[in-house]
Amino acid sequence: MTRQEKRKGESVDSLLRKFKRKIKNEGTLKEFREREFFEKPSDVRKKRLKAAVKRTQTEQKLNELT
Repeated sequence: MTRQEKRKGESVDSLLRKFKRKIKNEGTLKEFREREFFEKPSDVRKKRLKAAVKRTQTEQKLNELT
C-alpha cells in the first residue's frame, strides 16, 4: 500500500500531488485498472498478439523510411 506522510507546514494540495506522482511511478493505478475486470486467458492472448502485430507493422514502416 502506498503511503505519503504529511510534513509540518505542508499543504494538502502538495501532499496530494506527491501521492498521485508516487502512485503513477509505482504503476499501482495501471495495475488496478488492468485487474478491474476479469479477462479470459484467451482474450489476453489475443490482445497481446494484436499488440505484437501492430508493433511489427510500425517497425517495418520505420525501416522502409530509412
